[in-house]
Amino acid sequence: MTAYLVLENGITFQGELFGKPGEVTGEIVFTTGMTGYLETITDPCFHGQIILQTFPLVGNYGVISSDLEKDFVSAKAYIIKYPCQEPSNFRCEEVLDTFFKSKGIVGLKGIDTRALAKILRDNGSMNGKITLEMPTTADQEEARCYRIIDAIAAVSCKETYIVGEGQYRVALMDFGVRQSVVDALVARNCQVHVFPHNATASDIMSIDPHGILLSPGPGNPAEPANANIVETISSLVDEEVPMFGIGIGHLFLAMAHGYKVEKMSIGHRGANQPVKDLVSGRVYITSQNHGYTALMDSPAFVNVNDGTCEGINYGNSFSVQFSPEGCGGPSDTAFVFDRFVENMERMAGHAAR
Repeated sequence: MTAYLVLENGITFQGELFGKPGEVTGEIVFTTGMTGYLETITDPCFHGQIILQTFPLVGNYGVISSDLEKDFVSAKAYIIKYPCQEPSNFRCEEVLDTFFKSKGIVGLKGIDTRALAKILRDNGSMNGKITLEMPTTADQEEARCYRIIDAIAAVSCKETYIVGEGQYRVALMDFGVRQSVVDALVARNCQVHVFPHNATASDIMSIDPHGILLSPGPGNPAEPANANIVETISSLVDEEVPMFGIGIGHLFLAMAHGYKVEKMSIGHRGANQPVKDLVSGRVYITSQNHGYTALMDSPAFVNVNDGTCEGINYGNSFSVQFSPEGCGGPSDTAFVFDRFVENMERMAGHAAR
């Protein structure tokens, strides 16, 4: 079925639908990962966005349920050049087309994804609409006016739940957490108490946590709907429990310490982002998915490409903008989870004395 993508500036692409037939509007962002498309598709950080995959052939190993970060898809749509119809992997359960149909997600294939990526690279993230008919000025205006709001409430859990039986009690504030983050904690002897985004400081402290993890998530951290989250984190900072922020959790922790955040012209999305540790001088290759950055003068990590803040140290607490669990991408920075556990262990030792 023929379909069209119209950008907010009026540029139009023609392609073909796969997945669920339909029309959809969203913010178009590109991601550069050559593998890990299943984790990308099910990453809640893409809520409200249309994902453009720059690698041309996607779906080579099909759909594998155990590789999914969530059992739902938060993205509005998925754009690729060529979807693989005959995957080759012994774990394959289905192809992308049937998976998207079951999840109600629109797919667009066959457009010039390289040309679209270059437009986004030159102009920054841009809204667009996928239509079944030749786009009109009304479609272009609809795309231009699109905004992502209340993203975290849409992807956060509704009730607290517990994963693992480890030694360290971790209170995880769920802003759109990926399963691989929880798995990384459980693998390090943690019992993870996952709280909804609107949990209060007293809710968090009621389990007497050894540490608090502020999870990744979608949307604009500075939108009014998130003000209560920042206030809660500010109260938790006063409790002096070791904290670890990832992604939007990193931005919330920065805001709780008085730093500003701003939207980036070109966000970081993909598995090949170079990040430099300013203490050791070492450069790591990281997986990332974000469109906002914290503004501060003395970060612990910076992005080598554009110099933006990639991590902040606060003593017993710290945060990173990148994805240390690396699924599906590099695991160079998994050591930051070990650092979090070491902080919890040290503080527990002080409390015992």
